[in-house]
Amino acid sequence: MAPASAVAAGDDGERPRLSKTAVIERALQLADADGLDALTIRKLATALGVTPMALYWHFRSKEELLDALAYQVWSEIDVNVDGVTPWSAQLRRMLESLVRVLRTHPSGSQLLSEHEVQNTASLRAAEVALEVLRGAGFDAKHASALARAILWAGITLVLSEPGFEPGVSETERDEHQRKTKITLASQSPVDYPRLVECATAMTATDDPEFHYQLGVDMFIAAVESLATRQPPTP
Repeated sequence: MAPASAVAAGDDGERPRLSKTAVIERALQLADADGLDALTIRKLATALGVTPMALYWHFRSKEELLDALAYQVWSEIDVNVDGVTPWSAQLRRMLESLVRVLRTHPSGSQLLSEHEVQNTASLRAAEVALEVLRGAGFDAKHASALARAILWAGITLVLSEPGFEPGVSETERDEHQRKTKITLASQSPVDYPRLVECATAMTATDDPEFHYQLGVDMFIAAVESLATRQPPTP
């Protein structure tokens, strides 16, 4: 039986109608849990308690569905910056929001990197980022490159989080990290003294906040450094 939120009853005994919003929501849940590549129309239909043909009323193909999922992820990013705060604080707020959304949706990084569709949510994010960077004094060339870099910085931070592997169970991740730690720790202390010393820290998964805070700090510091070397924008 389909979840109550997925299907709305029709009037006068009509056949129940599947909500497009519910399809997107359930598809994103499946992609986040099992990985984007594991998401299929058939699996989604089964999860919603309908036939695959019912989904084609809303999405003509899996590619169209993925575009809708990408839009959903973009729309969750907060781009409402406070113009009163320094430009670097505005940029940090956007990057931190991007990271939060991508952490919430493990499939989000793959979605945004592989489905570079232009939609109102992605265009709005790009517009705000460019406005902040142009206001900081960057010319159009540098502002555009940095606006793109913000997206990839967020994606890279999430994908590089120790233990991040969508579709893999927690037990499997822990076992992989344990084996990696043993491999590093068992190297020759003569040839690789620092690797042996840092084996635990290199494979630690218990402090993801440190990973993200350091990554955001590094990116913002780099942009601030570049800003001091930019000639004033005409």
